This record gives sequence, C-alpha cells and structure tokens, in this order.
Amino acid sequence: MSEDRNIFAIQLFSELLAADQSVRHRLSRVLPKGMEISHFSVLNALAFHGEERSPAKLAATFNVTRGAMTNTLSKLEWAGYIHVRPDWDDARRKMVAISPAGRQARDAAVDAITPMINQVVDDLGEDRVRDALPILREIRRRLA
Repeated sequence: MSEDRNIFAIQLFSELLAADQSVRHRLSRVLPKGMEISHFSVLNALAFHGEERSPAKLAATFNVTRGAMTNTLSKLEWAGYIHVRPDWDDARRKMVAISPAGRQARDAAVDAITPMINQVVDDLGEDRVRDALPILREIRRRLA
C-alpha cells in the first residue's frame, strides 16, 4: 500500500470515528432521561424485529460481550422495558422480548432524536444521504 493510500485509509477511519463520537454525544443529550444509547439500541432492535431474541444473539448483533449485554439487559429489565423468560426448548438459555413500557420508551426516544436526525439529513440533502448509505453499510459489513 502506498503512503498516499495509507493516509487516505487513515483519514477515512478518522472521519468514521469522529462521526461516531459526535453522534453518540448528540444522542446522549437528546435521549429521554436515564436512557443510554445501549438501552435505546437494544429496545430499537427488539421493536424492529418484533420477536424474542436470546441474550447471546443480541450480544452478537451489537458486537459486545455477553457480560456487557447481560448488564444492559439487567438495567432494561429493572426499568420494566423488557421481559426475560427461560427458553422453553433449552432451559440453559433465556429469551428477551420488549414490553409495552419498553415500546413506549423506545417510541419516546425516537421522537426525541428524530428532529436531530432530520436536521442532519436536511443539511446534507436527501440524495447525498441516500448515496452514502450503501457505502457505510458496506464498510460496516466488511468490518463485522
């Protein structure tokens, strides 16, 4: 890899990391009180898929350890946002589902972040955002 190409690659990842940091900072400021980004992410995934998931599957989805996911799920369960039950087919496993309160909390979070997201899309332009999405998805897939 030439030095110019190395610099280009480093610039790409520096921009991705800076964007990630900015998004996390802005999201944490607008999410409902007490909700962390990890909480919103799990609730959003459960709401999107509409079916139960195992903690291991959730951990794999978010590329975190099972311990980290267990910690997040414990906080969500304590808040009443999820239901955790034994897997009827394998008693060693558990299954997680979003509760009605969790769906309401997720919807409140979406309502809180939507103006911020829409402003970014408006500033960039829908066409530019639409063009960027496949590239960002491909980067994510290649790094997974």
